[in-house]
Amino acid sequence: MEGVAAKRRTIVKYRNGQLAGEEDQIALEFPLTVVVNGEEFATIVCTPEYVDELVTGFLASEGVIRVNDDMKGMTIDEDRGFAYVELSSGGLPAKQFYAKRFIGSCCGKSRQFYFYNDAKTAKTIVGGITAKADDCLRLMKALHEQSLDFAATGGLHNAALATPNGIVAIRSDIGRHNALDKLYGYCLRQRVVMKDKLIVFSGRVSSEVLLKVAKMGVSILLSKSAPTTLALDLADELGITVVGFLRGREFNVYTHEHRIVVE
Repeated sequence: MEGVAAKRRTIVKYRNGQLAGEEDQIALEFPLTVVVNGEEFATIVCTPEYVDELVTGFLASEGVIRVNDDMKGMTIDEDRGFAYVELSSGGLPAKQFYAKRFIGSCCGKSRQFYFYNDAKTAKTIVGGITAKADDCLRLMKALHEQSLDFAATGGLHNAALATPNGIVAIRSDIGRHNALDKLYGYCLRQRVVMKDKLIVFSGRVSSEVLLKVAKMGVSILLSKSAPTTLALDLADELGITVVGFLRGREFNVYTHEHRIVVE
């Protein structure tokens, strides 16, 4: 369900010392309430494009489903802003797990997650792919050139699923987490293998962003922007390579640098 990402609106533009009316494209912001097995689960403020992928990826990220077949059906009511999901079997996990802080331990080190379901669904990456430095630069350039919704509105985050050879799919949203959930949902719905892919991302790498990438099982995250300390701590432990400030002909490799190679 591709949907739309922007809406035209008449504005007043100041240019060259003059004010004049013209049309501009504004990023759509839309509240979507997700109902699972008849029970209201969450409301996501999002861009109403690829909503079916967003809901699928969000539920997988939250640990409600693991594969697309865990859902018996999904109905999107765009007019009212609801997504109704029926699970194939069982019900929702216990409610307390969705707001409960969880601290686990692994190999003698304390690993802290914000929520129980993060600890349950985040994957530790063993092995993973490698990427050439020139491939990283080329992929970020391709993300910028193919992000048409951002070019039109200036108000969206972009994320791409890619191989070192090129972009597989791009998704945009006002929420950077939503853009990743759309990619996750795309992979689950299309049965795309994720372990041999990487993520190319326009936004800041926060701990929440890093955890979403870990849940997808992707080993390399390329970002145009900066990471946070907690994101890098998690990347160290979860085995994810984080590349940031990827601009022009330069970038920084923050974690697991063995996956980035120079010929």
